[in-house]
Amino acid sequence: MTTILFVCVHNAGRSQMAEAFLNRAAEERGLAARAKSAGTEGAGSLNPTVVQVMDEIGIPMIGQSPKSITAEIVSWADRTIGMGCGVEADRCPVRFLMAEDWGIDDPSGQPIETVRKIRDQVRQRVERLVEELEGSAE
Repeated sequence: MTTILFVCVHNAGRSQMAEAFLNRAAEERGLAARAKSAGTEGAGSLNPTVVQVMDEIGIPMIGQSPKSITAEIVSWADRTIGMGCGVEADRCPVRFLMAEDWGIDDPSGQPIETVRKIRDQVRQRVERLVEELEGSAE
């Protein structure tokens, strides 16, 4: 089983979307992969606009909540992907742990149209990752 950790600052938007997309795709395709997400400064709750735009495409965020990154979570992961630590480098002290950073803008405080675009960027990146994982499983 390949384990992926998605990290952003608050774990209230981008990393939560990536976790949901990857876990849904893995389940639908029978892929031996699992995702978790965490933040360097875990927020108190999910970004409500993120919840709304994920609901729009049939991926409810029920049961999800922001988590702060811990040594245990990091040790769980085969691969760690930052969602935008290049965007907020001064607030992402774990950037040295990441295999890569996707540089996706933070949806916090953005209008819903922008959050939809961010959601779609996350979905596209996760889809490419899933295709890569499928290719390496063959």
